[in-house]
Amino acid sequence: MNTAFHTPARVIILFGATGDLAQRMLLPSLYALHADGLIPPDLRIIGAARSGLDDAGFRNLAYAALEKYLPHDRRQSERVAGFVQRLFYQPLDASTVEGFGRLAAKVGDISGGLAIVLSTAPVLFESTIAGLHSAGLAGDNVRIGLEKPLGTDFASSAKINDAVATVFPEGRIFRIDHYLGKETVQNLMALRFGNMLFEPIWNSAHVDHVQITVSETVGLEGRADFYNGTGALRDMVQNHMLQLLALIAMEPPGAFDATAIRDEKVKVLRALRPLGEGESVRGQYRAGTSNGEAVAGYDSDLGAASDTETFVALRARIGNWRWQGVPFYLRTGKRMAERRSEIVVQFKSVPHNIFEGRYGKLEANTLIIRLQPEEYVRLLVMAKEPGLDRKKVVLREVPLDLSLSAAFRGARRRIAYERLLLDLVEGDQTLFVRRDEVEAQWRWIDAIRAIWAEQTEPPKGYGAGSWGPVAGLALTERDGRSWHE
Repeated sequence: MNTAFHTPARVIILFGATGDLAQRMLLPSLYALHADGLIPPDLRIIGAARSGLDDAGFRNLAYAALEKYLPHDRRQSERVAGFVQRLFYQPLDASTVEGFGRLAAKVGDISGGLAIVLSTAPVLFESTIAGLHSAGLAGDNVRIGLEKPLGTDFASSAKINDAVATVFPEGRIFRIDHYLGKETVQNLMALRFGNMLFEPIWNSAHVDHVQITVSETVGLEGRADFYNGTGALRDMVQNHMLQLLALIAMEPPGAFDATAIRDEKVKVLRALRPLGEGESVRGQYRAGTSNGEAVAGYDSDLGAASDTETFVALRARIGNWRWQGVPFYLRTGKRMAERRSEIVVQFKSVPHNIFEGRYGKLEANTLIIRLQPEEYVRLLVMAKEPGLDRKKVVLREVPLDLSLSAAFRGARRRIAYERLLLDLVEGDQTLFVRRDEVEAQWRWIDAIRAIWAEQTEPPKGYGAGSWGPVAGLALTERDGRSWHE
């Protein structure tokens, strides 16, 4: 394992420590690492935000967050009490450098290593980096984790990255994409590179197409201002879905380390070809039914008319030898028929059907990798139905299932941030995104947005509770294929 640091950090600073992400994900994840003895016993966690709390107030906030978001079987009072004793708090206005001296005094000795999680509005990134530098909190034993969004396009992303790079070298920057911390996403590499079964046929000679679907049943859910200025393409495709695509399509890395894996991912992202005419669909949900309840359309949820897309379907092409001619269909949206994140690898049909006339059509093999809400790997294969009929052989498609929750029933299920925060503390960059990856992603996304701007067409409507606009279905149907539903 290739890491920039050899010993775990002894201090963590959480910027935005009173925010929603900190309460839902970061504090529960750090507690889980504490409860399982995975972080150093002397590790201190210092929250920083605008709120005028003191140590006791922050600990009370943490108590409430753990009570609300921790699974019931994880709420062990003694361990919770021990965890909150690690917590300290420093009020801070990150828009000015004046308060960073007081933060440095609160942090104290960082000779044992400091890890920083920057979970604030991107507009504060530059001033925060300047403040950390001015207060001596950006030395050689300091690493920084950056939460998305890292910009709204290539130019703004480059500006943020430039600001961070003035103080932190790339080897100490940890760009967070929480999808990379999911167990099933990491299992993509185990599936491909740990089994001889798949890698020899993981190419255009044997794969017909690949689908990636990330669908949600929720609407705006309190994110109206952010989402309306972002849209589905930048909220989901630019980061999560392109990272999944890169992991599926990359060449085998020379080793399981940060440099080798990220080198291969960025090659895929740079090989993405510009979209052609009819290769993108944008939609926006209208009134409909979700989870058995009537729900309003996007404009009603927002309280204003808007042309922000809540649905995107794309036909992506990778211009290299392995994937030439293989379409990658990407689909994401809000208020869709069900909550699902999955990857479908559709293999080609057998070249000759020896059962023709006795059975008929054979179904091509399909590999389904489900990320949520369930976690499993399913391979659909053809098998003979039991029976003694001499005139025909009846074949049927049957699933070979690997349920990760069942196969590893004794192992604790962890949320993605537990893995990522532990790697940040220990200094392992393997599951974090490098700058050249981010920039390759933005270049491709910006080109799509430029096409949409030239078309000046509003998003196509679709009823809440459906699988998106008809044009999204037609994206695959025109190629003689169908979405896996």
